[in-house]
Amino acid sequence: MKFIFADSLDMVDPVYDFIEDRSAPERKAYWDDVYPHEILGYAPYDGMLVSRAIVGDHRITGKYTSAQAMRFRRVGARAFLRLDTPQFSKLDVFGDCGAFSYVNESVPPYTPEDMVEFYDHGGFTHGCSVDHIIFDYDPTLTGMKGGSEDARRRFDITLENADAFLKASQYLSGRFIPMGVVQAWSPDSMAEASRRLVKMGYKYLAIGGMVPLPAEQIRACLAAIRDAIPADVRIHVLGFAKADEIESFLPFKITSFDSTSPLIRAFKDNKNNYYMPAPGKKLQYYTAVRVPQSLENLKLQRLVKMGVFQAEELVALERTALQHLRAYDANDADLEQTLEAVLTYNAPLATERPYADVRSSLKMKTLEAQYRRTLADRPWKKCPCPICKDVSIEVIIFRANNRNRRRGIHNLATYKALVDQLDFTKEFS
Repeated sequence: MKFIFADSLDMVDPVYDFIEDRSAPERKAYWDDVYPHEILGYAPYDGMLVSRAIVGDHRITGKYTSAQAMRFRRVGARAFLRLDTPQFSKLDVFGDCGAFSYVNESVPPYTPEDMVEFYDHGGFTHGCSVDHIIFDYDPTLTGMKGGSEDARRRFDITLENADAFLKASQYLSGRFIPMGVVQAWSPDSMAEASRRLVKMGYKYLAIGGMVPLPAEQIRACLAAIRDAIPADVRIHVLGFAKADEIESFLPFKITSFDSTSPLIRAFKDNKNNYYMPAPGKKLQYYTAVRVPQSLENLKLQRLVKMGVFQAEELVALERTALQHLRAYDANDADLEQTLEAVLTYNAPLATERPYADVRSSLKMKTLEAQYRRTLADRPWKKCPCPICKDVSIEVIIFRANNRNRRRGIHNLATYKALVDQLDFTKEFS
């Protein structure tokens, strides 16, 4: 099973100064920053996915700057992602349209011919057909029942585009593998879309619309699709985020899936921010210790403006929390001292009140339990990845991009190791 990382310029400054909390004045974004596979020295994924909407153009404003988008089009995806060295040259480069970016449009902004040209010029190894997301979902429907008028219109658009996309790609003599995207509103309608795509000639299907669904419903869709298509047709799951339950998806013989979840949960999850392996081919999670930059955090600055706290007071609490965490890492401070310093600074952020006033509150007791487990277990000391070896306790501190993304990159490496343990689909690779 191949894990494809959906990239969104998730880079870090390799020489970031954690003590001064700054990059070098001469740093140039992108040029001096590094991708996960560069800072680790190995790829924590089997390939990368780039959405056209991330790159951007005159139709959709992407995440890339104009200069980056121009370079991407000039040198191609592999060189832009720095996968053009011998070490990384065999990694796959997937592409899709980024359908979430135009979900409110009546029709996709790209034609099948547009996307074929984009994939070919970009040197992609795999390219998804032009889909239109369907958010309607009802697991109780059978056959082609149900589906709103708009859902059925999007269903037809997606299949019509897939047919035209496959025909257009055949003129390129197999320079990339075309993938037919499935969008529908129930397991049976997804199975029907899959049957039609296979009939068109697709040997690799990309299953869309899975992001908002719980694991049980995703399994129901995959079961219906697998029953409807030949065993040798490959399946890719777009936007798969169910890291906790990945083993339960093995019976559906998924060839590949893409996700950003391990990286994003490092800084967007309330408590499961740091991955570690657990017995039984599982993951265990730790809560990152929040020490935001007091002069830049909007919530803390609002409290200052309201007169609840003084800016100097928050700066001092922030400094004390960081000093204790680093001393704890070096065995120069004990757990209780460190917890006290961290929680004292967290109280204004979590409750908008001084720690002395809320020490016994449910919110602070919950934080205390989470932070106590993280600090007592010292997972960053047990992890062999280059991130944790290099920055030690800084990786567990929830504070701005260079720490948070490093923690996310650590998560990618941990997750990839788990996926590799579960790989039994070699007959499809």
